[in-house]
Amino acid sequence: MARRSGWFARLKSRPLWQRIILVPIALLLLPYLLIPLYALPFIHPISTLMLRDAVLLRGYDRRWVSFDNIAPVLVQSVLVSEDGQFCFHGGVDWGEMRMLVQETLRGESTRGGSTIPMQTVKNLFLWNSRSFVRKALELPLAVTSSFVWSKQRMMEIYLNIAEWGPGIYGIEAAAQYHFKVPASKLTARQAALLAVSLPNPIDRVASRPGRGLRQLASLIQRRAKNSGDYIKCLYN
Repeated sequence: MARRSGWFARLKSRPLWQRIILVPIALLLLPYLLIPLYALPFIHPISTLMLRDAVLLRGYDRRWVSFDNIAPVLVQSVLVSEDGQFCFHGGVDWGEMRMLVQETLRGESTRGGSTIPMQTVKNLFLWNSRSFVRKALELPLAVTSSFVWSKQRMMEIYLNIAEWGPGIYGIEAAAQYHFKVPASKLTARQAALLAVSLPNPIDRVASRPGRGLRQLASLIQRRAKNSGDYIKCLYN
């Protein structure tokens, strides 16, 4: 207690401007302290969007489910839809990132280019709107989390914090909400529809797909069937 009081007293003795500067520094360092903690299998992290919904008293539905209780066809569908090179990069697909930078410098419209680790750390620690500041923070967090977490743990966290509708987070809540089945019982078609709705789950409703979404889901469903070599890091 004395040590804590001494630390607090030293902090209070600092000039106000130093204390103000320490706040953003602490916020920047906090994710790097949480990443090793989130490697523990009994820790169930929440996303910044879930935290926002809780603070605003909106409520949300998220039911944590272990990786082993998620239908493999859902994992395959999400992987081929969101990050086909997931098993082969260390958090960032640098080749894809280089092309995106070149397109941006030429003033061309760019794709998202985010890997699953990048999307995971964004959901856990950052905000949604696009900006170079967020991307700059996202890259080292993605690399660090990929170094600390196994591929299976990364995918487990991602699938348990991803948004699949207003107040619907995680694949178990999504499977129940859209198709009235547990995540372990999703069919190939249901899995493909959920996967293609991920980029915009508010407008892309997996249980009420329009023609374009159905066509895209058919493409992902075919690719998922041939994804064996791309998911070996998840199913040894």
